[in-house]
Amino acid sequence: MLFSPKRAGSTVLSHEELSEDRRGMKKIGPVGIGEKAFYPNSFYLSRRYYAAWEDIRRVYKRISMSKGGFTGKGLFSTIPYLVVELRDGTELQCNFKVEDQVDAVLDMIQSSHPGIPIHSREAEKKLRKARREEEARYVKDLSPKAEGTLTNLRRAKKFLEEDDRFSRLLVYTAKEKRSVDGMKPSVKAIAIFLGIVSLGFIIAGLVIFLNGNHLGLYLDLIGAAFMMTVLASRALPTPNRNRKSVSRDWEEAIQTMERHLQDQSRFPVPPQYAHPIVLQRMIRAVKEGRAETAEEALAVVKDDLKALNSSVTVSQEEHDEVVTVKPLFLVSNYQ
Repeated sequence: MLFSPKRAGSTVLSHEELSEDRRGMKKIGPVGIGEKAFYPNSFYLSRRYYAAWEDIRRVYKRISMSKGGFTGKGLFSTIPYLVVELRDGTELQCNFKVEDQVDAVLDMIQSSHPGIPIHSREAEKKLRKARREEEARYVKDLSPKAEGTLTNLRRAKKFLEEDDRFSRLLVYTAKEKRSVDGMKPSVKAIAIFLGIVSLGFIIAGLVIFLNGNHLGLYLDLIGAAFMMTVLASRALPTPNRNRKSVSRDWEEAIQTMERHLQDQSRFPVPPQYAHPIVLQRMIRAVKEGRAETAEEALAVVKDDLKALNSSVTVSQEEHDEVVTVKPLFLVSNYQ
C-alpha cells in the first residue's frame, strides 16, 4: 500500500491483514467497509484511518451546517457526516458530499454488523418516542377492506426490499434530475466562466514554465485549485449530466422498474413511486384510519409530502424518509 491507513482504536492489524482487507473492502464515497475493519476518511483523504469492528461502539449520521436532521428542520439544505464512536472514547467524523452515501454505509453496517447501533443515543430516544406516538394513532379495529389493503401493501413492500437496486436507481435519477433542472442559469454561467479562467491559468502556467520561469507552477496550482472547485460543485454541464441526459436516465429508471414489476399483478403504486418507504408511509396511513384502499393511501402520502417544506418540524425518521422519496413525487409532479 502506498499510503497505509492510520490506526484508530486499540486493535492493531498487521500490514498483511490490512492489505488483504483493503483489497476486498467495499468503497462507498470516502470510506471503506472491510471484513476486519472500517476505513473512515480524514477531511482531505479518503479511507485515511482504520478501526477494527470490535473497537467500534456506535456509527450514526449527523446533519450539520443547517437546521436539518436531528434538530427536525430544514429538509433539503443539509451537510451530512458519518460519526464513528470507538470504545476508547474517540469520535471520528467523516464528511460526505452526498447524504445517500451515508445512508448506504449505515445500511451495509446494519446488515453485516447488526450489533453496532446506527443511531445516536439521543436519536434512539426520539425514535422510541416517535414510535410510541405513532402506534397511539393506529386504529385498533380496521375494516376488512383496510386489512386486505395492508396485506397487499406489505407484500409489495417485501418484494421491493428483496432487491432494492431498482428503487435506489429511481431515487438516484430523480435527485439528479431535480438537481440539474433546479440549477439556475446564472450559476451555470459562473461555473463555465470559472472553468474557462481555470483552464486559461493552467495553459498560461505551462507556457511560462516551459519558457524557464518557475512562476508558471504557481499559475498551474491556482488554475488546478479553481478547476477542482468548479468540478466539485457539479454545476458544469457534462455529456452525462445535463437536462437531456438526466431526463433520459429518469425515464429509463422508470422503464427498468416497470420490467421488474411486470410479474406483479396490480401493484399498488405506479412504477415511478415503487419504493419501500412509499409503501411504508401508505401502510401507516391505512393503520391510522386515514385510508382504506391503496389509491386512497397513495393520495394521503402525496398530500403529506406536499405539506412538508424547509420550515416544517419533523422527526429524524420523518426527515430520512422525506429526503429519500419526495424527489420521486416532485419530478413526477405528483401524478
